[in-house]
Amino acid sequence: MQAMEVAAANFERHLVHNTYSGRGLVVGRSSVEDAWLMIYWMMGRSEHSRNRRLVVEGDILRTEPIDASLVEDPSLIIYEAIMVLPRCHLIGNGDQVRTIYEALQAGSSFDAALSTREREPDAPNYTPRISAMLDLHELPGQLTMSILKANAANPAYTDRTTYRPALPPAGLGMGLTTYDSDGSPLPSFSQDPLLLPCEGDIHTVLDRYWDALDANNRIAIAVKRLSADGETSELIVRNRYT
Repeated sequence: MQAMEVAAANFERHLVHNTYSGRGLVVGRSSVEDAWLMIYWMMGRSEHSRNRRLVVEGDILRTEPIDASLVEDPSLIIYEAIMVLPRCHLIGNGDQVRTIYEALQAGSSFDAALSTREREPDAPNYTPRISAMLDLHELPGQLTMSILKANAANPAYTDRTTYRPALPPAGLGMGLTTYDSDGSPLPSFSQDPLLLPCEGDIHTVLDRYWDALDANNRIAIAVKRLSADGETSELIVRNRYT
């Protein structure tokens, strides 16, 4: 099966026909220009999880509550999902993004930063922390991805897996989500990074992914376009609740 067919099959199976993939991220290459795309989305089942939206502040993509009076625990729902250092772009589903950002600023590394973090403490789901770094200091760049999830034998421990996939070709990206599917408790993502489609401009990509997410559970999505060298960017957002 060709790469585009694999990506399309993964997209149909894991997003279109899956009511709950949770939060997700994709880093890939545009099919219409020499540029990178970063995709981030949020889903939620509870009132607490749904009480948020994505907000753009300069180069930063962050979450914020829609109704602050309903926030029970801000530590797991309020965070920066995309942050930027010179020629280095970070994306993830929690405040571990800031941990990585501050570690890199201090001269440390992606792996060292995440060695200080655990899966989320939201028993019984123990939501995984998913993160990615696109390093464009030496072109064409390097992609690093990570998932921190509860150990299957003892969820008090965290399994840490880092991936360094080959850079995807134009029109394709590599993706992680927090869950494999809906359930109680929610089953953590158990696969390697998925090859997923990145065809079209950022508006086309946003529409395609938004439409793929379950209409009852989707909350927000963002797509960031980066020039090949990471020097210029554009970031667009769609929120279910405003």
